[in-house]
Amino acid sequence: MAQAVEEWYKQMPIITRSYLTAAVVTTVGCSLEIISPYNLYLNPKLIVQQYEIWRLVTNFLYFRKMDLDFLFHMFFLARYCKLLEENSFRGRTADFFFMLLFGATVLTGIVLIGGMIPYLSESFANILFLSNSLTFMMVYVWSKHNPYIHMSFLGLFTFTAAYLPWVLLGFSILVGSTTWVDLLGMIAGHAYYFLEDVYPQMTGRRPLKTPLFIKALFADDDVLVAQPGNERFAPPAQDLHQD
Repeated sequence: MAQAVEEWYKQMPIITRSYLTAAVVTTVGCSLEIISPYNLYLNPKLIVQQYEIWRLVTNFLYFRKMDLDFLFHMFFLARYCKLLEENSFRGRTADFFFMLLFGATVLTGIVLIGGMIPYLSESFANILFLSNSLTFMMVYVWSKHNPYIHMSFLGLFTFTAAYLPWVLLGFSILVGSTTWVDLLGMIAGHAYYFLEDVYPQMTGRRPLKTPLFIKALFADDDVLVAQPGNERFAPPAQDLHQD
């Protein structure tokens, strides 16, 4: 069993493995009180006045308590981050890293700007960690790249992957979880999908280009990958919780 888990971990692509490791280590460290969440959450005043720049990163690594919700998000992080990196972004690790950087920037910007809007500032002030939102963004982008894949939710009903974010949003409402973080992830995911996939087809221009200094960090081979989402016929159905 341990060997199988080790092999599964080693076979993960570099970005997925790094993010999953950082998230687990950070969350476990906070649960064991080795790390304090108060040193990790997004706090604009401390970032600007005390130069605690690391908060811009650490708020994406902490997934709160190690409960069922934590396992739920670790599953989606490991699954959909891995699927994106291995398929849609295969051979383009730098572009995948830039997608996450873009998503993190959009999410941070929304929270900071929302915190200055009257009547909404209090709601945005309660958003201290954006880790769940970034995970939801990856699920959204994957669903847009693979809209025709058939899925099932807990064996109760089937649907195509295009509706996956909405199914998960509905599930969050049913279990009484806050939907703000999920909605923010959908907004960031749609912003990336529109600028990267839709807008270039409309105008012939691509506004999102991975900076050269990021490309220099990764040595990728050019690989041509077929996009399942563009196929006329859908692949066989898969269960939402199946690896």
